[in-house]
Amino acid sequence: MGKYHSYLEESDLFIDLSRDQIDMIEEISTEISIKPGEMIFEEGSRETEVYIILKGKVEILFNPDLVSPTRAGHREYQTIAVLYEGQIFGEIALVDEGIRSAGARTSSSGATLLRFKRDRFLHFCTLNPEIGFKIMFNLAAGIGQKIRNAGMRIRESLLYSTKASEDQ
Repeated sequence: MGKYHSYLEESDLFIDLSRDQIDMIEEISTEISIKPGEMIFEEGSRETEVYIILKGKVEILFNPDLVSPTRAGHREYQTIAVLYEGQIFGEIALVDEGIRSAGARTSSSGATLLRFKRDRFLHFCTLNPEIGFKIMFNLAAGIGQKIRNAGMRIRESLLYSTKASEDQ
């Protein structure tokens, strides 16, 4: 069993994979350490890596300047999520090579991550189609859940703003 087996086994991306399959996936990963408060990737960048947090916390950020011209130049990031050990982020990079929809940085204590490069990961899935199918199915389920959650937050926001308008 590999050094990171338990982290991979608990990741939603690798549900229903055998120990041997998870050990194969571990072989295509790289451990990296990120300094406290350091950006892992910027919103709008074309990075193609996927990460699992081994140690520490990661903040997912967006830059309001990108959607509000009146704030241009302020570069004040807003945290939209905090992720912990065992959680995965950047997984949209497995689907496309588009720009990052948010940024990511380590918390004040730094982080140790397991990194997967898109090209190597997809090559692995091509060579191992049974494993690749399971991973891509899990990826689609995870993205679907995130879309549903975002839709609920949008609805709540719209209901709250409508209610606030009615109360005035």
